[in-house]
Amino acid sequence: MLTNEKSQGNKIQLPYQGLTSEEVKLNRQKYGANVLTPPEREPLWKLFLEKLEDPVIRILMIAAAIAISVGIFEGEYAEGLGIVAAILLATTLAFFNEYKASKEFDILNQVYDEVFIKVIRDSSFTTVKRKDLVFGDVVYVEQGEEIPTDGQILEEISLEIDQSKITGEAEPVKKLTQADAENQGIEEGTYPAYKIYRSTIVEQGQGYFEVTAVGDNTEIGKLATAIASIENTKDTPLNHQLEKLSKLIGVVGLGFAGFTFVSLLVRGFVTKELSLSSQQWYVVGLSIISVLIVLSRVWLPVIYDGLELAGSKLVTPKWLENNSLPSWLKTVGIGLVFFTIGLALGYPLGLIPGSINNWVPGSVAKALLHYFMVAVTIIVVAMPEGLAMSVTLSLAYSMKKMAASNNLVRRMHACETIGSATVICSDKTGTLTQNQMRVYEVNFPSLNSQLLPALKDVKGLIAEAIAVNSTADLEKKPLQAPRPIGNATEGALLLWLNSQDSDYISYRGNFQIKSRMPFCGQKKYMGTIGISSVTGEDVLYVKGAPEVILERCSQILTQQGLESLKNKAAIASAIKEYQRRGMRALGFAYHESQHSSETNLDEIAHDMTWLGFVAILDPLRKEVPDAIQACLNAGIQVKVVTGDNSETAKEIARQIGLWQEEDDLNSGYLHLTGQQFDQLSDEEASQAVLQLKVLSRARPLDKLRLVKLLQENGEVVGVTGDGTNDAAALKQAQVGLAMGSGTAIAKEASDIILLDDSFRSIVNAVVWGRSLYQNIQRFILFQLTINVVALGIALVGPFIGVALPLTVTQMLWVNLIMDTFAALALATEPPHRSVMQHSPRNPEAFIVSKAMAQNIFTVGLAFLLFLVGFLRYIRRDGEITPYELSVFFGVFVMLQFWNLFNARCLGLKQSAFKGLSKNKGFVAIAITIFVGQILIIQFGGSVFRTVPLSLVDWISVIIVTSTVLWIGELWRFIMRLKLKSHLRESY
Repeated sequence: MLTNEKSQGNKIQLPYQGLTSEEVKLNRQKYGANVLTPPEREPLWKLFLEKLEDPVIRILMIAAAIAISVGIFEGEYAEGLGIVAAILLATTLAFFNEYKASKEFDILNQVYDEVFIKVIRDSSFTTVKRKDLVFGDVVYVEQGEEIPTDGQILEEISLEIDQSKITGEAEPVKKLTQADAENQGIEEGTYPAYKIYRSTIVEQGQGYFEVTAVGDNTEIGKLATAIASIENTKDTPLNHQLEKLSKLIGVVGLGFAGFTFVSLLVRGFVTKELSLSSQQWYVVGLSIISVLIVLSRVWLPVIYDGLELAGSKLVTPKWLENNSLPSWLKTVGIGLVFFTIGLALGYPLGLIPGSINNWVPGSVAKALLHYFMVAVTIIVVAMPEGLAMSVTLSLAYSMKKMAASNNLVRRMHACETIGSATVICSDKTGTLTQNQMRVYEVNFPSLNSQLLPALKDVKGLIAEAIAVNSTADLEKKPLQAPRPIGNATEGALLLWLNSQDSDYISYRGNFQIKSRMPFCGQKKYMGTIGISSVTGEDVLYVKGAPEVILERCSQILTQQGLESLKNKAAIASAIKEYQRRGMRALGFAYHESQHSSETNLDEIAHDMTWLGFVAILDPLRKEVPDAIQACLNAGIQVKVVTGDNSETAKEIARQIGLWQEEDDLNSGYLHLTGQQFDQLSDEEASQAVLQLKVLSRARPLDKLRLVKLLQENGEVVGVTGDGTNDAAALKQAQVGLAMGSGTAIAKEASDIILLDDSFRSIVNAVVWGRSLYQNIQRFILFQLTINVVALGIALVGPFIGVALPLTVTQMLWVNLIMDTFAALALATEPPHRSVMQHSPRNPEAFIVSKAMAQNIFTVGLAFLLFLVGFLRYIRRDGEITPYELSVFFGVFVMLQFWNLFNARCLGLKQSAFKGLSKNKGFVAIAITIFVGQILIIQFGGSVFRTVPLSLVDWISVIIVTSTVLWIGELWRFIMRLKLKSHLRESY
């Protein structure tokens, strides 16, 4: 029987008062902030020395040592010192850029400190950032949330915590207050039942706890475990492609270097430049083999790479993978021992000249050093050491910019993968709509009842039904409208109660809960049982999908009292009408009887009394229709997956432009309910998912099955989700997109967090993902073009009478341009919206496309032919002067300088100058290369083997080499004209 034992005017306070503002300040000073101290980093000097462990740098160090040693005898140190300077410059820049990139990633690790937590302070509910929690705070947590600090339970309802992050145990642990734990005789183990710990997850239920430790004083802080660290070292398909490309380039470079060195030896022998006796050839051969042993850590891994690319299953020996200084010294020692043994054996056999001065003539030693320098130059140019840095910088830049556009990237691979997404399975609430739920209409037949005194508090019954089945709260501040905290739908219901002058806190606080069944995606409803403050008896309140609850009801509460529920069809029709208009409907019912805390709520949720339903409107986001159209134009399918009713789901799909009028006539598999989808065989479902546009009343397993079937069909799937139940689908998808307002479990399972919950942010992520991939391709195009030219020049030069067209020092400057500067310039190219005019790329496709390969070899060979012709021209008199070599060096670099602008336009038909002002980094680096080249030639002297050029020389070099850019501009202009002509013909 309904009774009215509570006066509406008697309001109670919150269950806890919380800290005052003054206490918060004092506790923060005394106990510290709730921030984990990051793990201690290696000193910067150690990080810098790690750059010297690069095999290419090691070989340059050996080259520098040899050059300086020879210089001691010849009195010329410039070449050796130039190599040392170039090594320091290259390693310093590499160190700086990698340090900068790592700092960018560190920003991501701070995101968890910015998450808002619900607390009670100054006797009022409010939210504060996780990092602002202090000792003594009273915190409220519920299902799906991450525990922000260590604490002790004050109050709980069916609270179970996943402690796997600190214990490794998968089973959730039941949590109780200390008094309940002691009354039930629960033994206090390592982690007491009445305490909870930072970074664990609420698996079920909700509760209040008092903070007992923050920051480094928490259990996880003591363990120094970075639970929330970003996975920035994960291998990705792109990384594997780049690794394969690097190995291929390395094998080609070593092959060129070896072939060139042998060819020069043969040439020297034929031309009598290497005129040696048999004894001297023995010393030369012994020296070459010894040097090969010393350098085995450079060339032998490349040999294994070549065998791997050829399909061999040989594995690189572990000793080769250890590049520490002691390992290198050991290898050098083995080379010296081999040389010593060769000498020891050679002397008795008469294979070595008697005098050390006759071992190798000075001219021959100089020629051999030149040959070695040529080979070193080729290896230096070929090794793509800047490739990894380019990717790192591109990712760091993209992740930073994506965060600014409301896409917080948690895992690096998501940056590249989202760009190749072919299907996006989107949630409705918050993603397509504004997630600003407001009650549009209420339909409680008994609401305005004027019944007998025993039934007069029907309004209180409805208020209690809403209050006890919600975990949301309202934040109330003076002179401000109440603000919902927590679930948006539940917040809308509380706002409605507030407008009716009903204090939800009183109803919730006075209801003595015995048991609760959290919302379940399978059952589509939740329930709470306890002693009602309205009726004074045990009552089960149920809230959820109205059509599901309606079927479980046999009575209805009307203005005339309890009646038999005979008009289910009329009620269902009214509900559907609201759903057709895109609204969410929630049904409410109750059941009176005697229950214990052990009762299975699902079993007794039958023959209930229907209270009524509410229609909640969540307006569509204004930008969503355009964003959906952008995806469709880009070849990306969009599928709406929602737990809402079919009519609501289709109406939203219609509003966003996904559902067309003709789809109503012949829907086929275009729309399915979760139940219909579940009944399809795997073969039928595999075909259905390709046509599907809307999946309504979807359960978590339906969403997971949808993702798996799409992936089996070769699709790259992105999935949005905000609840604990979405975690499986988020993990299964290639890119999981969690809502910023979602649960901790959903965020943890995701790859990207949509900070504003908007679908437009997904489109922005796709644009960045595609642009990122293009930026990496631009760098590769630029680098490989220089590779082709530099390798060709280094190989051909000695055979046309120019032993070193470019010195090792000059080539290191070229390498600096090719690797570091180009990586910085092209990695920061802003995204172009034109990427959304193309279909998604094949994630398995090789990163060097056919068009890129054609460009590399066409432009590279054109440059090579021009430069070889130029070399032959300046050597037409049989000699080549330092002035002419300086001009050649200037021409070589300026060709690459202008080609950098062409590389910027890869995949575009626009002018190289369009949007240049938006990429200030590119402009700054272009100026640096231009000015740097002039300074090196004008003031490089013997270090760079240059002499100053006149103003006329520079103007000539700039004008002649700039034709590279103008030819590119002309080509792109012709392409634009062809495109316009094609568009006119199509109209």
